Amino acid sequence: MTRLSHSEIHMVHRIGWLRAAVLGANDGLVSTASLVVGVAVAGSGKPEVLIAGLAGLVAGAMSMAAGEYVSVSSQTDAEQADLARETRELKEMPEAELEELTLIYVDRGLDRDLAEKVAVQLTERDGLGLHARDELGISETVTARPIQAALISALIFAVGAVVPLIVVLLLPEAQIAALVAVSTIVGLAALGGLGASADGAGLVHGAARVMLWGALAMAATSAVGTILGVTVG
Repeated sequence: MTRLSHSEIHMVHRIGWLRAAVLGANDGLVSTASLVVGVAVAGSGKPEVLIAGLAGLVAGAMSMAAGEYVSVSSQTDAEQADLARETRELKEMPEAELEELTLIYVDRGLDRDLAEKVAVQLTERDGLGLHARDELGISETVTARPIQAALISALIFAVGAVVPLIVVLLLPEAQIAALVAVSTIVGLAALGGLGASADGAGLVHGAARVMLWGALAMAATSAVGTILGVTVG
């Protein structure tokens, strides 16, 4: 039973990372493929399409990194402020903090006497860490790391975005728009199925909804490229 519980905890952690990775790769794939399709349909040559796709990859990855860094930095600031307050309260009002922990454990199902004993013993070992984990929900596994989050977000976005660029490099100019769209739909189906498996949802439903929105995005940029291409021509 202990092994099963331990395994399930690690699976939950992997699912969180898997979901984030799928979303990041999906963003990179859809945005870059849509850009490539739009530029190709507008009548641009292969070099121009490739440059536009590369620019989209770099800009998207940097945007993801910046957004994630700001978001996680804000979370870090909030965590540090909460920990500083807990440190102060543990020094100024240890009895109140002990009572707070006791009530937390009572709410979790322990009787009053046992909850108080657990709170006392664990506080003697690591009071701040105990409050961080059980009161604030902060632990080493969920502590915000802004730089790490930014780099990972940029990398995952780039992994998705590079797929349509590879297609552009390998295909003749006349086939770029159509085959980038097809390869993107296939990639989205795989990502949607992977994300659905992480969420415990149906594979077909998960893949279908991702494919739908990706197709709509490419259709929209294709329409823009067609209109602007005709206008310029």
